[in-house]
Amino acid sequence: MTNDDTPLIAVDGIEKRFGTVEALSGVNLELGDNEVLGLVGDNGAGKSTLIKTLVGIHQPDAGEIRYDGDPVTIENPKAARELGIGTVYQDLALVDELSVASNLFLGRNPIKKIGGLIPVLDEEYMNEEAERILRERLNIHVDPETPVEYLSGGERQAIAIARALVTDPDIVLLDEPTSALSKAAVNEVEELVFTLKENGHSVIIIDHNLEEIFSWTDRIAILFNGRVVDVVDTEEVTRDDIVSMMISGQSVLGDDTDADEQTAGSESATSSSTA
Repeated sequence: MTNDDTPLIAVDGIEKRFGTVEALSGVNLELGDNEVLGLVGDNGAGKSTLIKTLVGIHQPDAGEIRYDGDPVTIENPKAARELGIGTVYQDLALVDELSVASNLFLGRNPIKKIGGLIPVLDEEYMNEEAERILRERLNIHVDPETPVEYLSGGERQAIAIARALVTDPDIVLLDEPTSALSKAAVNEVEELVFTLKENGHSVIIIDHNLEEIFSWTDRIAILFNGRVVDVVDTEEVTRDDIVSMMISGQSVLGDDTDADEQTAGSESATSSSTA
């Protein structure tokens, strides 16, 4: 975890291109210890590209990533997990036919040896650990042997988040965590976000729903055509402020030295597929 005021993770001057498309341009951003940061912007703004850079799916063309003050290279998602970054993607990637516990440990199943010789799946450990993580870390009570296909939308999201918590990350990245969920399920996800923070995690949320962003976050980072327009305290801005910055690429809270560059480069990242 961080010491004093050192950001838990920081990106400095991050650049990323896909052919002629400049997906990220000079991005500077910090995430504090035990903070919930919202990441907003129109399609093609660079939100998902930035997240994928933080988890090692994309490698930056320039710039630096620092973790707890130290420069790091995140070569792949496994390296991100080992560093302390857990990710929950929009599609959740759950296997409906498998149990809750099996989904939590998918791809990293614990093995025990019978008689010290024969390796078998340690289902008892999986069930106990799944139940503990859900109960202690997310305040969710679900039978770990239940197939995921029988769970509600909110419970499925909880399982996806719990899977990210198996490696005990400092940071949890949530990509559109309430997409296609019912109102009741959205409320459950809100509680999950609050519980993550209460338990000491820092969270980055990509969300198109500004109502959720305003309700859940401490700060909001607004991206426009691959650049950070501004990072603002949530309680100091309005919805109209955020929408204005998303559309114009200019900060409404003061002079933005990058605003002219952002506007001039507005045609360089129009493809939503890079976000």
